[in-house]
Amino acid sequence: MVRGEKREVDFLKIGIYAFLFLASLPIFLGFLWLFIGSVSKSLTYGIIPEGLSLRNWRFLWKIPYPGYPDVWLTLLNTLFLAFGVMIIVVAVSTMAGYVISRMKFPGRSFLLASTLILHAFPAITLLIGLYYVLRVLNLLDSVMGVILAKAGLFIPFAIWIMKGFFDGVSWDMEMSALIDGASRFQVFRKIMLPMVGPGIAGISIFAFITGWSEFIFVITFIRKPSAWTLTSYVNSIIGDFRFVDFGLLAAISLFYVIPVLLFFIFTQKYLMQITVGGLKGGR
Repeated sequence: MVRGEKREVDFLKIGIYAFLFLASLPIFLGFLWLFIGSVSKSLTYGIIPEGLSLRNWRFLWKIPYPGYPDVWLTLLNTLFLAFGVMIIVVAVSTMAGYVISRMKFPGRSFLLASTLILHAFPAITLLIGLYYVLRVLNLLDSVMGVILAKAGLFIPFAIWIMKGFFDGVSWDMEMSALIDGASRFQVFRKIMLPMVGPGIAGISIFAFITGWSEFIFVITFIRKPSAWTLTSYVNSIIGDFRFVDFGLLAAISLFYVIPVLLFFIFTQKYLMQITVGGLKGGR
């Protein structure tokens, strides 16, 4: 009986791994096609490489076409956008999540409901309003304008996540520190923040990826090539589909994906500690 149960569990695992493999196969083949296309002179029928060449990677040491910015400047703009969104989201959502979780004040329920409603709005419906706001603030053609817009739309979601983590922390630890003479800020900094570390790591990762992959706000609010991000760079290469340099597009796409892929590989252990609305294992 035990052997039969063990065999059944093994078959279940095999089925799960087979499903995961089949589900990830198109993604793997897509990256393989990008790599082959980026180091090939041309692709016959779109899949068969003809000769190897690094010409498609020329954007790393020279500007591929007139009017394009230096790709390293574009990379710095993209990093500034991703880290800017991450820093603002983490700073605001941790403080707001703590206040909403631990303190009772008039309008608390309304504030919670309003943050949820704000997150439900699709970003594209707010483009016109955000455009006029950024124009008044003189933040058009500026990466900082995109950072503020993107962070503002992501913060409500992050607040709900952080509130769930703070709710999962026992009141006893906080009350003991307050009785011992610690200030509210000391409790927040020395006790609460370490306890919700997985939540902070999670929203940091999501906010970074959100900023890194932002496209709609970038092409809407930024026209100046010197303020382009990598999404603008890739979009400009696509241009007219009749004249696309597919080799250059494949190389640029890989260059765009590799940093965030490495970032995710090194931070995925923190994501494994997260469940919806609290700490892994519960409290």
